[in-house]
Amino acid sequence: MELYKLLASRARPYSGAIVAIVILQTISTMATLYLPSLNARIIDEGVSQGDVAFIWNIGVVMLAVAFVQVITACVAVWFGARTSMGTGRDLRAAVFGRVTRYSAEDVSHFGAATLITRGTNDVQQVQMTYMMILNFMAPVPIMMVGGVIMAMREDPGLSWLVWVSVLVLFVAVGALIAALMPLFQGLQRKIDNINGILREQITGIRVVRAFTREAYETQRFGAANSDVTRLSVKIGNRFVLMFPLIMLILNVATGAVMWFGGRRVDAGAVQVGSLTAFLQYLMQILVAVMMGAFMAMMLPRAIVCARRITEVLDREPSIVEPLVPATPGAAAGVVEFDNVTFTYPGADAPVLHNVSFTAEPGRTTAIIGSTGSGKTTLLSLIPRLFAATEGRVLLDGTDVTEMARHDLVERVAMVPQKPYLFSGTVESNLRMADRDATEERLWSALDIAQADFVRGSEDGLGMAISQGGTNVSGGQRQRLCIARALVAEPKVYLFDDSFSALDVITDAHVRSALKPRTADASVIIVAQRVASIMDADTILVMEAGEIVARGTHAELLETSPTYQEIVSSQMSEEVA
Repeated sequence: MELYKLLASRARPYSGAIVAIVILQTISTMATLYLPSLNARIIDEGVSQGDVAFIWNIGVVMLAVAFVQVITACVAVWFGARTSMGTGRDLRAAVFGRVTRYSAEDVSHFGAATLITRGTNDVQQVQMTYMMILNFMAPVPIMMVGGVIMAMREDPGLSWLVWVSVLVLFVAVGALIAALMPLFQGLQRKIDNINGILREQITGIRVVRAFTREAYETQRFGAANSDVTRLSVKIGNRFVLMFPLIMLILNVATGAVMWFGGRRVDAGAVQVGSLTAFLQYLMQILVAVMMGAFMAMMLPRAIVCARRITEVLDREPSIVEPLVPATPGAAAGVVEFDNVTFTYPGADAPVLHNVSFTAEPGRTTAIIGSTGSGKTTLLSLIPRLFAATEGRVLLDGTDVTEMARHDLVERVAMVPQKPYLFSGTVESNLRMADRDATEERLWSALDIAQADFVRGSEDGLGMAISQGGTNVSGGQRQRLCIARALVAEPKVYLFDDSFSALDVITDAHVRSALKPRTADASVIIVAQRVASIMDADTILVMEAGEIVARGTHAELLETSPTYQEIVSSQMSEEVA
């Protein structure tokens, strides 16, 4: 069972607490079982014979037993809560740690929405069920078995009532569990769906407002919300049946004990105290079954959640850290593609086919081509966001798939096509590249990136940034991301259409300021705008995943029809 395996794999740090819980719950349950017997003695040997001293003596013993029962139960619940919450924390950390190791391919395999649900809601369900298990795994079986033994000691003639009541409860609970399992599976999928819609709408709120699609998106979210509500109500209807059914069985069993037990008392086969104790034991047994039933009702959803968590933890990242990382050569920044072919999983044809080129320090290599020609994919292979299907991507003579991750990130900084900023401040975002960077270095990077708006802000480096950088414009976001890459001071700069949101003048100023800063590094630029790459040392023209031409701007104007077409579509004859 996935739930058992998942919890057992995380139990070692809490083994001492789990042993303590079992011992304390056992003591508490045995004390609970002992109390009705003492009560029976007070009735049969004290009250019936008028022995006040005996009543006081046994009463003191009952108080002591009750005190032990309360203290041990409270301490056991405390240990159970600590253990279950700690396990939940460990599971969330494990899911987060595994997801952070995933490549882009692995994340797309699950989907961002379901990964969020599995790391939060699913873990919460497992955590709460684990707390129930810890609190009742010892009391329930001990109470059931011990209660049956103690009840038979008081009056074996009524023992058949115990077996009938327990059997009816088990059948009722088993039927409810069988009905709930598929419902819980569907509920988790619907929670994934509503999380995905909500995440999409929040991320794309500007697009929604730009096209006045608020009503449609509200309707779409409402439909998903209604699906969750309907299924939750359906599950709730099953739960509603449980407690009335259990109470019905309890009341019928109580009436049966009073009826048949009263006849036995009248016949002199059993004493009143013993009948009272038997009734208490029957109630304890049925309450234990009820608590076990409640725990069992939680199990189906927890099992589904545990299975989903296990899927995340068991999936090995498609790009793994080498066991024995290769030692790269001196950090020069030479990037080489050696007959590289890449195919996305499930795709019919490769996105890149036999791509070969070399980018050297002190030189700028630009990549241009139509949409879908493979430019971004090519760039993503260098920092190992994807791994080449065939061929090799070399950095300073070492295959990037054989390098340690920290060696790779020290040499390569990438400004992605969709720049992303984290909630915090300008300073906290820049320090992601180097937490020890001086303020002078941060300001230098901002100046090169033409991020003048930061100097113009009253807060300066403390200027607030919202999640995703939604409180700044697209051009400002790009400039901050360029500055972040500059703070890293790598040997290879990768700019994936990173100047697209800048006006022509700002674009020119950024490129001019970058030249002295990147003089000793390799610069690889993916661009749609010819003006951004005219001064590049080498321009690679891509079409359908292949390099169809290479050379300088002037050379390509003479030799490459594809490049000529791109230039003519963007620039006037005077600029060309």
